[in-house]
Amino acid sequence: MAEVPLTVRVQREPFDVAAETDLLTHGRTDIGAVVTFTGLCRSEGGDLAALELEHYPGMAEAEIERTAKAAIDRWPLLGVTAIHRHGRIAPGEPIVLVITVSSHRVAAFEAAEYLMDFLKTRAPFWKKEEKHDGTTGGWVDARDHDDRAAARWEK
Repeated sequence: MAEVPLTVRVQREPFDVAAETDLLTHGRTDIGAVVTFTGLCRSEGGDLAALELEHYPGMAEAEIERTAKAAIDRWPLLGVTAIHRHGRIAPGEPIVLVITVSSHRVAAFEAAEYLMDFLKTRAPFWKKEEKHDGTTGGWVDARDHDDRAAARWEK
């Protein structure tokens, strides 16, 4: 069995969704489905000036890669890209990109959801809110609905 292309990066700078998709799919005729998910920073009703994302270098990449490999083992994927940003991110800017490719759509959709559920709940990132009034909203806690979404994959 051929090795499945896998890209995992944690970076400060924005990513180019089209370029990353092309890197994974260019010249391939075995791919029937490409699912891309781009998570953006929300303004939280206009109160949020930015999110400050911190991570544990090395650990974050290793954990994302471990989960991506679990997705490759679980679904018939033909490639995976997972990119997560760190640093100061303003509302409307991209935070995360997940691309999954497969021969068929169901595997690509499910694997992308699986990866995002992991990134929201278990990847070692910490978010701190910066408000427009100059105050900080503190560290953002995990949300119960994200934990419930991730728990469905453990069944």
